Amino acid sequence: MSTIGNILWFVLGGFFMGLGWWLAGLLCAITIVGLPWAKACFVIGQFAFLPFGKEAVSRAVVSGVEDIGTGVLGTIGNVLWFIFAGVWLALGHLASALCCFVTIIGIPFGVQHIKLALIALAPVGKTIVPKNAARVGA
Repeated sequence: MSTIGNILWFVLGGFFMGLGWWLAGLLCAITIVGLPWAKACFVIGQFAFLPFGKEAVSRAVVSGVEDIGTGVLGTIGNVLWFIFAGVWLALGHLASALCCFVTIIGIPFGVQHIKLALIALAPVGKTIVPKNAARVGA
């Protein structure tokens, strides 16, 4: 089912969602200061292309070790991201989710938009893993 969901998602807007995240990553990468957010945008962009069967988790959960993105600096980075870009991306995903929830067929897509909206609020320190792998590592 994940494959069918990913194909439909990609064709019905997921391609543009991923490109949007990658564009945000390119804009962040233009400045040296924005590089931590650029990396997060590219990781989430890949997730936005094909989200079914995957989930975003903290890198600390996956590796078992805190790193620069999951510690205090990551929290500061997420606060700055939230103020300047996260709120707006999350609102866009929530608006898309509401449009998807209008139809029964769109409900799974709306759920994915809500997941992406939550990630958009604080992307630094997250990584994307297959759903089964995240449960085993947690």
